[in-house]
Amino acid sequence: MPALRERVDDIPILVKYLIDRYAQRAGKSIRHVSRRTVDLFQAYDWPGNVRELQNVIERAVILCDGETFAVDDGWLAPGAAPRSGATRSPLVANLVEHEREVIEHALRETEGVIGGPAGAAAKLGIPRQTLESKVKKLGIKRHRFKMS
Repeated sequence: MPALRERVDDIPILVKYLIDRYAQRAGKSIRHVSRRTVDLFQAYDWPGNVRELQNVIERAVILCDGETFAVDDGWLAPGAAPRSGATRSPLVANLVEHEREVIEHALRETEGVIGGPAGAAAKLGIPRQTLESKVKKLGIKRHRFKMS
């Protein structure tokens, strides 16, 4: 199968599908996609292929406040994709830090409890296993949020 950068016409379809998928998981209603965002996605090189597109959209959906999905021009400037996997893009670094802050805030509010109806996973609207995985991946020590 050709690389995503060689299938530019498939990008709007994939973007719509992925937005719907991640918005449903996040309990958000995103009805429109900014034309500028689609153009930006089509101009980007996508060295990580569809997986990178999925990651960018998932994180952007988390940050989306309204019914229109939009990504800032600085997130994916044409030709800005790193050629080696060794460097992390500013977009990914900012999104990872934002994700960490959101998770830590939820853990603080639930005193480190992840599962259950009053746990951080329910508060964030994601499955318990997903939150546990993210906590582990981000190196968050959830026990520091427990009250003594």
